[in-house]
Amino acid sequence: MMQFDPNDLNSILPLVVLLGWACVLLLVDLFIPKGRKGWTAILAAFGLAISMGLTLGRAGQIGSGFRGMVVQDGFSTFLAVLILGSGLLGIALAYDYMRRMGWERGEFYPILMFSVSGMVLMAQAADLIVVFLALELLSIPLYVLAAFGSPRPDSEEAGLKYFLLGAFATGFVVYGITLVYGATGATALREIVDATFAMGTPSPLLLIGAALIMVGFGFKVAAVPFHMWTPDVYQGAPTAVTAFMAVGAKAAGFAALLRVFVLAFPLLQADLVPVIWALAALTMLVGNVIAIAQTNIKRMLAYSSIAHAGYILMAFVAFGDSAVRADAVASALFYLLVYAITSFGAWAVVIALEKKDGRGLEITDYAGLGRKRPALAAAMTVFMLSLTGMPPTLGLIGKFYLFRAVIDAGQIWLAVIGVLTSLISAYYYLRVVVTMYMREGEPETTREPWLDLTWSLAALATVVLSFLPAALFAWASGAILRLF
Repeated sequence: MMQFDPNDLNSILPLVVLLGWACVLLLVDLFIPKGRKGWTAILAAFGLAISMGLTLGRAGQIGSGFRGMVVQDGFSTFLAVLILGSGLLGIALAYDYMRRMGWERGEFYPILMFSVSGMVLMAQAADLIVVFLALELLSIPLYVLAAFGSPRPDSEEAGLKYFLLGAFATGFVVYGITLVYGATGATALREIVDATFAMGTPSPLLLIGAALIMVGFGFKVAAVPFHMWTPDVYQGAPTAVTAFMAVGAKAAGFAALLRVFVLAFPLLQADLVPVIWALAALTMLVGNVIAIAQTNIKRMLAYSSIAHAGYILMAFVAFGDSAVRADAVASALFYLLVYAITSFGAWAVVIALEKKDGRGLEITDYAGLGRKRPALAAAMTVFMLSLTGMPPTLGLIGKFYLFRAVIDAGQIWLAVIGVLTSLISAYYYLRVVVTMYMREGEPETTREPWLDLTWSLAALATVVLSFLPAALFAWASGAILRLF
């Protein structure tokens, strides 16, 4: 009989608190009157804040639980803080937005918390079975949230597309896990590493299994050619959900990619690095080139999200070089943080212009914003410059660290593609800035306290932190992946 081990509970304490809070909140919401569901949002934010406090309070602690199936290390702590922060910002964006759009339902916030729980578990997973469970825990609530704008047809379509394609991608992950287990006799990352080194030359079965797992995770991070769901889902889902999805799901997907492939499949680097190189190059090219043709701001930011997945994959290519592997992981985590701050700010501006009838989502609707709402237009300019990678923004610093890691790994041509695609992205990002300041118009905007606080703080952080990046990068550098 298995005995209770306190280390098991300690290893996932913030996650247990978060899940427990979400379950209780579902019941508490039954007693909160309709029209006052803002209290549910406040309670959800409080639960996320408690979980983040527990996570930060355990920073520096290293250990594992459940016989090594979950781990606590610098990597999981960094990503847990990023994901929990994304949940808090998602609630801030949704607080007034869902009421304004007529979609205010109390279950929205517990569902979001369940998705956050899956993302946090993904960052801690050290066993492929736990990776699969975390993937389902984060995905199923997102399918519901994407369709939360029902009965609006585009929201229902977004939820259905995301569900069908997500289930299809999950099948790749499950089949890949099956093949890896067949090749190594293990699902724990530590045991997979040992079995791989014992066999000397990786078997074709192991290589195919790893490739299938990569396909499934490629769907989550919206890498080309697994990106087709992204524009339609981002456009149809409620914008507050889109903002949370763009950051949280991407962070969780890269958490799994980095931990599984860097730790479990080091002997496959010779076979996988060329594949990842091609994925990164295609993702940057397709995302940036197709974004040029978009006239809807949500679709443009969707293709932008695809392109940024390509930039992060550039750092993932460097995992094949042991000399720069640590810097590659740190640069990927740093860029995820930079993208999270910038992306939430940009989506907050989109929410400020969106109307209940769907108007305000075309780029032409931003005409005249620089004159009517100078502060809001200035914030959007900061976000567009940061996404491009121009000074004085965090985006420039993030791309600098990424390109440095790629060049140090000897992948010069991939870095060249990254620079060229960044130049391409300047066209459609700066088009928004030109429209705001050089086109005549009378845009209708919304002033909401939490929304205004989100975009203003994000803009401030994007500029100010660009002059103080060393501390953030040192934090990312300390997020070390470990096997137990």
